[in-house]
Amino acid sequence: ASRLHRGGRAPLCEAPVARPGTCRRGAAGKLGGYEINGRTKAMVACYPGNGLGYVRHVDNPHGDGRCVTCIYYLNRKWDSKVHGGLLQIFPEGRSVVANIDPIFDRLLIFWSDQRNPHQVKPAFATRYAITVWYFDAKERARAKEAHQRASAQKEGASSGTDGPT
Repeated sequence: ASRLHRGGRAPLCEAPVARPGTCRRGAAGKLGGYEINGRTKAMVACYPGNGLGYVRHVDNPHGDGRCVTCIYYLNRKWDSKVHGGLLQIFPEGRSVVANIDPIFDRLLIFWSDQRNPHQVKPAFATRYAITVWYFDAKERARAKEAHQRASAQKEGASSGTDGPT
């Protein structure tokens, strides 16, 4: 068994992924007007170490409900000077850049919206991260309603009888 998976389980990932309620309870009352009511499935990212990175982006640019990004790193003996792979966060309205080493057992939490554009610099060693996004109840409900309206409009347009008779 690998270091990450023993007996069909991933003990190193248990806290942030298998028990996300712990994070939610810990954040209660500390997130301003947000009401966390759920999360995405965990996304596991593996950069193969051939110089790949991820371009600057915002996780939730269009109000899909994600309000908090949680990233858990699984990289033992990581040296960013050798391996690259830094996560860079560009906080909105500030001239500083946060350079985050993706070191083993680090849990990083930040806002998912335009307040935190970020990128992954090219990685020259295999780099692992697990990401989970937490939803705000109101924004998620609005996003689902908008999606349902758009789907209904599209379906209505495709079933019209405006063709030749």
